[in-house]
Amino acid sequence: MITRKVRKWEKLPGKNTFCCDGRVMMARQKGVFYLTLFLIIGTCSLFFAFECPYLAVNLSPAIPVFAALLFLFVMAMLLRTSFSDPGVLPRALPEEATFIEMEIEAANGNVPAGQRPPPRIRNVQINNQIVKLKYCYTCKIFRPPRASHCSICDNCVDRFDHHCPWVGNCVGKRNYRYFYLFTLSLSLLTIYIFTFDIVHVVMRKYPVLVCFFTLWSVVGLTGFHTYLISLNQTTNEDIKGSWSGKNRVQNPYSHKNIIKNCCEVLCGPAYPSVLDRRGLMQEDSPASETSPPSSSSMNSVPQTTKTTAPLIPNEHTPDDVKPSIADSAEKTPSPKEEESPAPKLPPLASPETDAETSIIKDKAH
Repeated sequence: MITRKVRKWEKLPGKNTFCCDGRVMMARQKGVFYLTLFLIIGTCSLFFAFECPYLAVNLSPAIPVFAALLFLFVMAMLLRTSFSDPGVLPRALPEEATFIEMEIEAANGNVPAGQRPPPRIRNVQINNQIVKLKYCYTCKIFRPPRASHCSICDNCVDRFDHHCPWVGNCVGKRNYRYFYLFTLSLSLLTIYIFTFDIVHVVMRKYPVLVCFFTLWSVVGLTGFHTYLISLNQTTNEDIKGSWSGKNRVQNPYSHKNIIKNCCEVLCGPAYPSVLDRRGLMQEDSPASETSPPSSSSMNSVPQTTKTTAPLIPNEHTPDDVKPSIADSAEKTPSPKEEESPAPKLPPLASPETDAETSIIKDKAH
């Protein structure tokens, strides 16, 4: 077995992709994100190429400068939203999952055959409101309040708002403010370009084709999220009607004040990532069978055989088992002994040879 150190992002479950040694985290479906980049860069390029030269000369050179600054801010917020960890919660380790399962079984007891087990829910109290924590069968954890499992990224996200294909990532606790600033700045940039397009048309006195879909869709999205921020809600909670259902349960996260809600969402502390995706971990991988054995391993085998398994078993220590210099000298013949032949010994007589010798002696007598 060969032990090597790898980054934790290489072994993280889910359907996310990582770049730049784990610093960039996105969803696998990034086709719409590239379309977003193309639309923003293409629209601004046309504006800078055709409208800005005429407007800078005839109106003010500050028009293209402000448009460039706004464009850079839009791109920064887009990339910050797309490349950051939205608040993915780590899955339970095998030991933790086993312990949680034992707790659930002990609390629910034995369920008779044919009956459905009770839902795995824990109740917590937040601002005098009972909030249910649901159990995630994929991540093997009880999700924190406002967290949800994204089916596209296959991960639980803290304060899950929605999965946005336009930014190629989930929108959650750690990147929601950047997403909102992206939509807000993009709305301002769209209105800015649209306004000076109209000015350019009036001054040049010729018709141009203006796309209204981009203007109203982006501005409408910004207005919707402004409404959610003022109530301290998420898109997921608004769609499910978590705080406006039949029970009329009040939102326990709202401060009953628009300014306080906006300050908490947009100006609150930046939460660190809990994934530690750039941390190191050890991985054991089997050694290749085709690799030739090293010289150190070849030398170690005979030494192990000599010390642990002597040829002649005895009660001596391993040092006594090793042949001494004198013994090796006795076993090794000298050059003189090799030159002089050894004396031949008479063969041993067998019983049949003795019988024939006695018969010859009798005939001679």
